[in-house]
Parts: sequence; C-alpha cells; structure tokens
Amino acid sequence: MAEKRNVFLVGPMGAGKSTIGRHLADELHLDFFDSDQEIERRTGADIAWIFDLEGEDGFRKREETVIHDLTDKQGIVLATGGGSVVSKVIRNRLSARGIVVYLQTTIDKQVARTQRDKRRPLLQNDDPETVLRNLAEERNPLYEEVADYVVTTDEQSARAVANQIINKIGL
Repeated sequence: MAEKRNVFLVGPMGAGKSTIGRHLADELHLDFFDSDQEIERRTGADIAWIFDLEGEDGFRKREETVIHDLTDKQGIVLATGGGSVVSKVIRNRLSARGIVVYLQTTIDKQVARTQRDKRRPLLQNDDPETVLRNLAEERNPLYEEVADYVVTTDEQSARAVANQIINKIGL
C-alpha cells in the first residue's frame, strides 16, 4: 500500500468494532487503536469510573480529545466508542481523516453480545434493551451520515466482516 490510509469503525456497542478492527488491522498491516481503551490508558481508570465521576459529558470531552489525537496518525484502524458520533466535531474529524465504516447490527444481537458485559455504563440498569433501542433511534442516523460504507455484522465471523470491508474499500 503506497499511501497509508486510515479506517475508522463506527457503530453501536456490541456491533463488533474492536474485534473486527483487530482483524482488519492485521489483514491490512496497520496499527489498531480502540478509543475507549486509549481513554482508559490515558486516565488510568475504566470507562465506568469516568462516567461515575465526570458524567457522560466529561467522558465525551475526553473521547473528543483522544479521537482528535488518534486521527492525526496515518495508517491506523480505529474502533470508536458507540456514542462518539453524537459529536459533530468527531463526525467531521472522522470524515476528513479516513474511510468511515458503519458496522450495523440488530438490537437483538446487541443485547446478546452485551448482556454479561459490566463495563458498559449506559447498560447498567433494569432494561438495557430499551436503552439500546433509544440509542439506536438517536445514533443510527448519525452513523449513516458519517459512513462511507455500511457493513452488517450479524451472522458473520469477525474475519469475514474484516474481509468484506477490505473488498468494499478497495485496500
């Protein structure tokens, strides 16, 4: 690959952004970053603790800084947090700095993939399915707005989705 391109994965929690991103980075011989993991690395605290202490607004400010820094790199695959697209600044940054792929999934798949994950602050309640439905209503149009490509992750292995992305984007 003569020119190192960036690939940014967006989509809801449970879509497989991190898992697929690692496979994609391996296949393309690019560095992989996960914005949530980078926030945790920089703060020395997990996402749930940041939410508890600073609220969602505090977390989103950190997320904006991290995504700004990571998108300055060349030749990376970045798995963004599910809510990152709420920020117009982040959407613009992603669009300007690389190829954006929306990993689409159903609410049922999200519920199945996230039900035992205690590291998702927005789902720590009695009705995570309703939360996921409400988030989808708000965020799905934003994922579509920012995406160069849309790939459905249901019923496919992470490696198969990564290969489908490579074929779509022509890298």
